[in-house]
Amino acid sequence: MSKQKQKKLGTMLLLLFMLIPLVIAVFPLLALTLASLKPSTELMRYGLNIKPQFELWSLDNYIYLFTEGSVYFHWFKNSIIISLFSTVFALIFSSMVGYSLAMYRFRGQGIVMFLVLLIMMIPFEILMLPLFRMMIWMKAVDTYAGVILPMIIHPLAIFFFRQYSLGLPKELMDSARIDGCTEYGIFLRIMLPLLKPAYGAMGILLALFSWNNFLWPLVVLRTKEMLTLPIGLAGLLTPYGNNYDVLISGSVLTVLPIIIVFIFAQKYFIESLSAGAVKG
Repeated sequence: MSKQKQKKLGTMLLLLFMLIPLVIAVFPLLALTLASLKPSTELMRYGLNIKPQFELWSLDNYIYLFTEGSVYFHWFKNSIIISLFSTVFALIFSSMVGYSLAMYRFRGQGIVMFLVLLIMMIPFEILMLPLFRMMIWMKAVDTYAGVILPMIIHPLAIFFFRQYSLGLPKELMDSARIDGCTEYGIFLRIMLPLLKPAYGAMGILLALFSWNNFLWPLVVLRTKEMLTLPIGLAGLLTPYGNNYDVLISGSVLTVLPIIIVFIFAQKYFIESLSAGAVKG
């Protein structure tokens, strides 16, 4: 067999190998999308499947969602607000902490880094009760602030930004100091553009975490209008009846914001993964 044929065969085997996880990943989303186009009774009879039944397809579930399922859009709005502010604040504060731990030397630096790693290893369920008592003391129960405040400093994001900042050239900081730039100016004008790949990658992860967060909003939020999408959709499954019309079509629309975030930030996400791949 010639080298050219061997190369083509290797390429085909590689594509086939990559196609398997792609099918596994796409199948649930495809099955969910097709189920949203069918009557809910079909889901009870046959379950989730990708069998094309064009005669059953309709937009009735989505029409119902936009007309009678108005509470769904309260949940959607709450999730957007909480995810947006949680992600933005976590990126800002966590990047500043991680940057300072990497680029400066100060007393107690080792202790701070130890505490960051320690909090990363502690399950959130252990911290949930003292955090809830704090929210009660701050009168932040059943508010956006009650969900957002504990998430604006993320230990994983701090560790990530610290590790990424260790690869930044400190010579740029010395040059900026000679030119009279302040430390805040160095971070905002010089280092911040270099951190864009890190912001893109961590932005996707933090947005995904906040969007799918179920446990903490379930503890803090009380009224039906303040619920987020994961809690609201889970509440549609009860022992007394299941509202599949809203559940299935609402779940499909719930995936769209995360897909949009990834599409716009994937460039920086890939750059952050390959940042240390080439030297020189």
